[in-house]
Amino acid sequence: MTAAPIARLQRRTIGVLVAGQVLGGVGIGAAFSVGALLVARVAGESLSGFATTSTTLGAAAAAIPLARLAARRGRGPALATGALLAGVGAAVVVAASVLHLAPLLFAGLVLLGCSTAANLQARFAAADLADERHRGRDLSIVVWSTTIGAVVGPNLSGAGEALGTALNLPPLTGPFLFPVVSQVLAALLLITALRPDPLRTARALADRTDAAERSERADEVAAAEAPSAPLGDAAPQTIAAPARIPRGPGAAIALVALSHATMVAVMSMTPLHLQHHGASLVIIGVTISLHVVGMYGFSPLFGVLADRWGRVRTAGLGLALLLAALLVAALGGERTEWVVVALILLGLGWSGATIAGAGLLGEGLAPGDRPRVQGRSDLAMNLAGAGGSALAGTVLATAGYAGLALASVLLVAGAAVALAVIARDRAERMRASDPAPGIRSH
Repeated sequence: MTAAPIARLQRRTIGVLVAGQVLGGVGIGAAFSVGALLVARVAGESLSGFATTSTTLGAAAAAIPLARLAARRGRGPALATGALLAGVGAAVVVAASVLHLAPLLFAGLVLLGCSTAANLQARFAAADLADERHRGRDLSIVVWSTTIGAVVGPNLSGAGEALGTALNLPPLTGPFLFPVVSQVLAALLLITALRPDPLRTARALADRTDAAERSERADEVAAAEAPSAPLGDAAPQTIAAPARIPRGPGAAIALVALSHATMVAVMSMTPLHLQHHGASLVIIGVTISLHVVGMYGFSPLFGVLADRWGRVRTAGLGLALLLAALLVAALGGERTEWVVVALILLGLGWSGATIAGAGLLGEGLAPGDRPRVQGRSDLAMNLAGAGGSALAGTVLATAGYAGLALASVLLVAGAAVALAVIARDRAERMRASDPAPGIRSH
């Protein structure tokens, strides 16, 4: 397959992934916006925080199984399975609300978290066939499409509640009807339109390239060992050493996970902090909305920066923005306007670090190895987010909002160490690919 057909297939892949993200995201956004309220009604206010915890754990639990499915069957079946499980989860939530069964409700929310797992893996699907010069851009377009569901979805809560009332469903149940339908439609789109499958195509192209290189190497070795060739005229040959497993992917997993934990820890406690300082629900809602815009709305910018300026530098910029956000939160946390600034910077920093980190994750890996590593990354990312939100409440209660921000600096420092490891690994691989003059390497 030549470059032109691959480029056309990549454009089609991006279009299908964006449509799937928008279709599924709108329904999920409507459901997530009332999840904690529904848990409070069914299970009690003391357990309302477990709505987010349940969906996050569901996303973490689904990350590796969906990645393994992608490795075996391709991106389309894996993403469609995640969407279908989320649709089933939404239906279980509706049933649990009608039956007033808290355990069934949490089970449904765990399944609903599969939508997040599929959402995260969609960005990797965008990179499977991407030209190396545009990988960050393509990945960021799919991430950006999440903005539509995140912004439009919560605004459908009223319509969902009206629909639920018309169907005689319990209060707060109606919004969960949207993902029942939207996730099934997204699954149908992904399984039928994401063809040829980007991951399977990338693996086939890589296998073809490897076979051609092995054939070329065998021909050159045979020519060098031919009896007719004078000994003195034989070109010096080297046999390539087994490729070292790069440290970069593991460090990229740490970079993404720690950046995500930083964002979740501060963001999850900001509404409570603002409420304690007398902010209205409108101000809190606007603050979180601006934060979400910072997370997703500028992702194409960071994607272009990753392609043109470099992924390591873009990730470093993201970490610098996260650090700036924490310092603003620590120094200006008593004033609402500075908290808003901190949350915008926090979203921008998360976007830069995670988009560049996702691009770094696949470096040095064969297409067949990527789903396994990407699944581990998503697992680590979700577990880090769950841990960050769980610990943030304790830190806020004991050290205040400024203390939480300063404590989160340690997470950014850990991410910076991971980025330094990535930079060193890339430098070593570049030196290994540039052999000494006169020695030819394949």
